[in-house]
Amino acid sequence: MIIDTHCHLDDERFKDDLDEVIKRAKEHDVKGFIIPGADPDDLERAKEISEKYDEVFFAAGVHPYEIDKFDKDYLLKFLDHPKCVAVGECGLDYYRLPKEQKEKEKIKKRQKEIFIEHIKIAKEVNKPLIVHIREASFDSREILIENGAKEVGGVLHCFNASEILLDLDKHNFYFGIGGVITFKNAKKLVNILPKIPINKILIETDSPYLTPHPYRGKRNEPYYTIFIAKKIAEILNMDFDEVCNITTENAKRLFKCFL
Repeated sequence: MIIDTHCHLDDERFKDDLDEVIKRAKEHDVKGFIIPGADPDDLERAKEISEKYDEVFFAAGVHPYEIDKFDKDYLLKFLDHPKCVAVGECGLDYYRLPKEQKEKEKIKKRQKEIFIEHIKIAKEVNKPLIVHIREASFDSREILIENGAKEVGGVLHCFNASEILLDLDKHNFYFGIGGVITFKNAKKLVNILPKIPINKILIETDSPYLTPHPYRGKRNEPYYTIFIAKKIAEILNMDFDEVCNITTENAKRLFKCFL
């Protein structure tokens, strides 16, 4: 069994064939799905999908690109839902910052403030964090440690192979490994994977994005987790079924669902 711990099934690209997507995944022994909350405008859709399918759960949060939509009271309405298992995705993303220094620092400051608010909410509702980090490893690590995120833990979504984030496993954080691990230019991630404790690895697709080899260029979907698991097994010299079983237990332990 595999659990896709990060798949945007509420995305428009799944609007017309979601039943088939979930059926196809289940036929390949992908039996659990978590929809991260990236845009508050999509939370109602994520909630509805989780209510329709027993195997689907969701999270509520605001992606760094959507921080202007942050509304704590609105998020709490979804975080109270029985199928809402985490806070996020939230975090820091410095990839698309403006070049003008003053505006850049203003946006970074605001991202940090909203990230800290998510950590506070997670501790308030006692749910783990789904953390998005892009070109912001140092600041993200500092914020997670200084604000006591260890209390609830979480996952570093689409782990970016940053060495300075590795010690977050001691702060109750897991590492989300997705389709990037299958890319030819993913040498850094391939080399760092053995340094992550196997009991802290989660499998994710980030569907419909970051489609793994051999389907790059096509829409990603949860069924493709099998290619991620196979690559992890190859790198770690482990049995495929063992990787599936361990990462599934990891997901159950962190998100307290699929039990």
